[in-house]
Amino acid sequence: MDRRKFLHACAMTAAGGLLLPGASGAQESSLDLPPSQNTSTPAAPVGARFNEGLLPDHRLIMYYGFPENPNMGILGEYSPEQLLPQLLEQKAEYEAVINDRPWKAGFELIASVAQRDPGADGKYIADTDGKWLDMYTQFTEANDMFLVLDVQMGLKTPKEDYEGLERWLRYDHVHLAIDPEFHVLPGETPGIELGSIDAADVAEAQAWLLQLAEKYGTSRKMLLIHQFNVYSVSNKDQIKPVQGVDLVLNMDGWGPPWQKLETWEVIIQQTPIEYNGVKVFYRQDEPLMTPAEVMALQPTPDVINYQ
Repeated sequence: MDRRKFLHACAMTAAGGLLLPGASGAQESSLDLPPSQNTSTPAAPVGARFNEGLLPDHRLIMYYGFPENPNMGILGEYSPEQLLPQLLEQKAEYEAVINDRPWKAGFELIASVAQRDPGADGKYIADTDGKWLDMYTQFTEANDMFLVLDVQMGLKTPKEDYEGLERWLRYDHVHLAIDPEFHVLPGETPGIELGSIDAADVAEAQAWLLQLAEKYGTSRKMLLIHQFNVYSVSNKDQIKPVQGVDLVLNMDGWGPPWQKLETWEVIIQQTPIEYNGVKVFYRQDEPLMTPAEVMALQPTPDVINYQ
């Protein structure tokens, strides 16, 4: 690997979490299961809806963040009602560049926020209040959108963090993202030390999502892995696609276009797996890549994520 490109990939920061001191929320939900997904009915046969999913039939565009906090992405700057027309305008700009597949719009909501304070449980993580997860689940369903729930983990294992989201992931349009940047080791602090996950964690999440889809009879779940640093995902060569789960490797990190292009080469081109995404930062990327520049990346991104 070219040393300069290696350093760029290591230096770029995702800036995806604010690390709110003392932030907490009970992940309780008032939502009922949709009638077709009532747990009193038998589980769907294995593979019953695995021919249905977001990818590769669509290209996806989403807005990322945490409610009411503008430092954590565009979702924190506006209400869902205000954001939707903006997102649809952004989608139209991409459709004008390439429209070989239908574009579908969605939100990525941070569902657990890494902390610099260990908290009562010592895990350096706080759950997003269930009222927000309910709101975004309902809003995206009502507007024919998809929703991605992002976990930052802290000292929890990935599964410890995302398995608490089952009550929302049981919905057909809700999917999972894992952000390795904030998954640290004992003795480390999110935001101070850089976190990581292993290929085994990805395989575990794929298996869990597969079981979840079978349990509730949903279409294929999407698993999105954020990566901006070569160390963020260890043993990456061992990650394999799994039938029934759409795996997206999302290149994270902000910077000027030339830096993002070199990071794309390191993170995506050198280790392609299944589907590919890129995050664009409205505030930090200077200058902002145009839709034409984003879609000129090779391989062409399947997922565009704006923070």
